Amino acid sequence: MRRTPSNRPERQADLRAQGWDVDPLGDGDALDERQARKNYAKVGTARPSSLLYTNGPGSIIDLPHFTVMPTGLDDWDRIWERRRHVPKIQAPRLLDTVRVWLGRQVSELRPFPHQETASPYSREGNDLGIPARIFPQWLRCTGCDLLAPLRELVEGYSNTHRFRSDEAVVRHEGCSGRRTAHAAATGARKPRRGRSAPLCVPARYLLVCPDGHVDEFPYDWWVHEGGRCPKAERPRLAMTDASVGRGASAVVHCRSCGARRGMNEAQGEVGRAKLPQCRGRFPHLGGFTPDGCTAEVRLMLVGASNLWFPVLQSIVDMPRLDLEAQRRSDAELLRGVDDLTAYRNALPFLRKFIRADVDLPNRLADLSDEDLAVALDRALAPAAVEQQSAQRRWDPIDLLVPEWHYLQQEPPEPRHEDPESGLIVSPRPLGGTSMDGLTRVLAVDRLRRVNAILGFTRVDEVERVADAGARLVPLCRNRMPQWVPATVDRGEGVFLELDEERVHQWEEKVADSALWKAHVEAHRRNYDNRLSETAAADNHLTRMAPPRYWLVHTFAHALLRQMAMSSGYAAASLSERIYAWPRREAEDDMEQRDPAAGLLIMTTASDSDGTLGGLVSLSEPHRLREIVRAALAGMMRCSSDPVCSQRVPRDPEDFLHGAACHCCTMVSETSCERANRFLDRRFVVPLPGEYGEHRGEPFADLAFFEDPRG
Repeated sequence: MRRTPSNRPERQADLRAQGWDVDPLGDGDALDERQARKNYAKVGTARPSSLLYTNGPGSIIDLPHFTVMPTGLDDWDRIWERRRHVPKIQAPRLLDTVRVWLGRQVSELRPFPHQETASPYSREGNDLGIPARIFPQWLRCTGCDLLAPLRELVEGYSNTHRFRSDEAVVRHEGCSGRRTAHAAATGARKPRRGRSAPLCVPARYLLVCPDGHVDEFPYDWWVHEGGRCPKAERPRLAMTDASVGRGASAVVHCRSCGARRGMNEAQGEVGRAKLPQCRGRFPHLGGFTPDGCTAEVRLMLVGASNLWFPVLQSIVDMPRLDLEAQRRSDAELLRGVDDLTAYRNALPFLRKFIRADVDLPNRLADLSDEDLAVALDRALAPAAVEQQSAQRRWDPIDLLVPEWHYLQQEPPEPRHEDPESGLIVSPRPLGGTSMDGLTRVLAVDRLRRVNAILGFTRVDEVERVADAGARLVPLCRNRMPQWVPATVDRGEGVFLELDEERVHQWEEKVADSALWKAHVEAHRRNYDNRLSETAAADNHLTRMAPPRYWLVHTFAHALLRQMAMSSGYAAASLSERIYAWPRREAEDDMEQRDPAAGLLIMTTASDSDGTLGGLVSLSEPHRLREIVRAALAGMMRCSSDPVCSQRVPRDPEDFLHGAACHCCTMVSETSCERANRFLDRRFVVPLPGEYGEHRGEPFADLAFFEDPRG
């Protein structure tokens, strides 16, 4: 992370004389040689995975002494311009999806710019990584409760240790401290100077709207109830809080005129009416929405969990089997080549370029002249389908279908490696597990998972990118990024396929049951209660997970919990990928889609932690059989039974699970792709006891598996 500091008064004067604004929101490009050697701009570090899932552009990162917000991709470009080589992540299938939603101008996926390590003998500071700015900029002095913007406290910024960015602080120079009884009587104050000056911490209140805007809380406007201070043009404010950790309990004081107002007045529906209109601010882009914003703002704390929700897409990199898809993939790879038109009649030179480019697979250079010419023509041709049409046809399952098709293929050898994706699969004999409803087991010795961020939302999380609409906050100012950040995780996994014939018969029985009807009605209520505008426009059944998904998903959770105890990995490091959808007949411009019922339990990491082999070893027949039996047996017991086993959503309840809780089925949300929704143990194993009745109809035995205890 980086920001522009200026911790010395003489340096501030120099910058003012040169016409530079002493604004800590700067990017550090104007630092002089002396500052560069000391690396004043670095304020913290973050892992690529955290930047993708929790601390991406537009989020707020809590550093030891203040908070920062990573900026948009426009500022990142200045970082890449300093690098000799800009790395690219090759994932054509994922890039296709990104282009559907962000436009055809997106040419590549890039990793997060890491900080390059300088030589220990170098006198220059290290090149910096992700640009960030201090936000919120209103700070409170811990010594005297002064509440002021950063521009009034910038002289107290200190960040002098090149290798200790965590020591970057903002102090209130000249703080008099809180008055003691003697000082209050005599009026005497004793200034505190130097490093003993108290720290300044962020004032934790923000204004946020559902359209993704976030702004500083207008403390001056608030304490004067929408007016101005009658005693001073720039009044001195203070904030006191005697009940830390109890919500909006702080009180704002104006020391110039004596006005005071509690922050609790801004809470709830009544409090929203007292707040100002949204200004449409995007701090990570350094600007405002041109057309303004009419959405209702709400009070939010800096550390609120609903302040930032990333909109992500991810794939497990696997070869494409169909020729047409492969040709589209080849064309997408070539679109990233500069001056591609120059190679239209020079295929030999294009082959040499491909072999010399480390970001392009050698497979392209090995294509025949005919296939290479076809790929080149496709890359140079305009898009055949408009972006809006592609968005209407897009389905999240489209990312899973190629993976499912590849996992259905029998590997040509006992341990097959795909040279392009690095995927290694090894078939495993069932070893008697077919009695449990499994028909196929694959050990995935090595896999590559690619994740890309398309934008983010605030206040409300979206179920899929199509739900975001206008609420999708852009990553750059013109809303047309040339690239998007992505991460690559490597790991291992185990793939299991369920018997399709048995799943089909079971699904027909479940669809007519009272339990399933109760889940459908609960989903309808949940969908109607959502804040998303898509709830009013779409049929909720198009978003309702089919019965087979509930089955495979619940079974995957059982395996996750059991494998965590046998693999050597932490439970939160394991994740699921569910392949479960019914048959879809061809209609309009939608192709036919065969049904699927399978799951991939995997562990991935950005380093070697995901390739230790502990998960693959569980795919051996004798071990897998015991794990499946133990997982199913574990689902038949819950410390919350009979409450858990008899749980059915009834009006007005709208929760999206049945017989499932954290004691028996639910896992960490980092492991579950649907946030612990669409789970019910009754679909997997027969539960003992009475189910009760729902609308006069008793629940039948809807378990897919038999009692594992015999």
